[in-house]
Amino acid sequence: MSQLWQSLSRHAPTPLKSRLVGDLPQTHARTLSSRSISSPSRPPFPTIPTCPDPTCPCAPTPPMPEGLPIDHSRPLNATMAPYTQQVLIATGQTDWSSRIEEDGVEKSWGSLVRGLKDMFGRGGKYADPYNNLAVTNSSFKPTAQASSPFASAFLFPAFKYVPKIPIATNTDAKTESNLDSFARAYLLPYKLHSAHSGIPESQRQIMTRSPEYASQYFPEALDIKQSPTILICSHGGRDMRCGVMGPVLHAEFERVLRRKGFTTNDDSSAGNRIDGPTHANIASISHVGGHKYAGNVIIYIPPALMTTSSSLGTIVSSPSPLAGKGIWYGRVEPKHVEGLVEETIFNGRVVEDHFRGGIGMDGEIYRL
Repeated sequence: MSQLWQSLSRHAPTPLKSRLVGDLPQTHARTLSSRSISSPSRPPFPTIPTCPDPTCPCAPTPPMPEGLPIDHSRPLNATMAPYTQQVLIATGQTDWSSRIEEDGVEKSWGSLVRGLKDMFGRGGKYADPYNNLAVTNSSFKPTAQASSPFASAFLFPAFKYVPKIPIATNTDAKTESNLDSFARAYLLPYKLHSAHSGIPESQRQIMTRSPEYASQYFPEALDIKQSPTILICSHGGRDMRCGVMGPVLHAEFERVLRRKGFTTNDDSSAGNRIDGPTHANIASISHVGGHKYAGNVIIYIPPALMTTSSSLGTIVSSPSPLAGKGIWYGRVEPKHVEGLVEETIFNGRVVEDHFRGGIGMDGEIYRL
């Protein structure tokens, strides 16, 4: 058990639990991250009450498996479990075992999942209940071969793609790039929560980020500045509601964005493109919580995305009000896809009746 966990157990006024967000009961996740939750009287972005109707025919909503209905009774607002960063691991697959750490045996992406869960899970070297990582598998294709000693991952809301992440854990991070150096470069907090005030300075240094590691060990990392990223839960190995709805939504998002003139990562013409003004990254992902709210969709709006409007006959471009934010939606059906693309990606507005929660680049958690 880490010194940090031992100290927290001694000093915390109530018992703290340290797990990855993907494994956290939602009530615990909200409690642990309450310091960063924003519940303003007016949200820090524009909203519209409901999703506009589609303007053209779309795919029908697939029937749900028997005994697994969609929950339409509970309000969606604040059903997103708070997190500090989502590590989106590129696997090239669209479905996984129920517990993703049991998948990808003898593959580098599977080693990355297991390594991160060992480091950041309860009792791990970097276990910290105030730094809740969401480790998620995705259908994005890794840059590195699955049999190589490297894996690939996206980081949100940092809006980064790291193509070569070493999966080795038995080397010294100060002299050689390894999984520990990846954690130190990107995943640890810049500053510890005030609850850690009793931690010795030597331990505080170990538990905080070392930004110099990013340039030293990961020079190939890319910033995602212009391309929206759309993530759809399709984890049928965990719950068939998302397993049924996810692939249909994935195809519908691709269809709608291509009609808008965008390339997607599944287009042969896109090559290995990660970022661009007319490119969108779309992926199926593993469990993020709330299968009863399927379809579950996360839209990350890049920091430099612009919206356009017409004023006195002139087209005016301005930064998107949602730039640098991640917006979580639930109960999404194919008929909602066009409206979500138009309103959230192109107009910078959140659709209230599908909104589960959101996150900013500074880690602030949004609720309506």
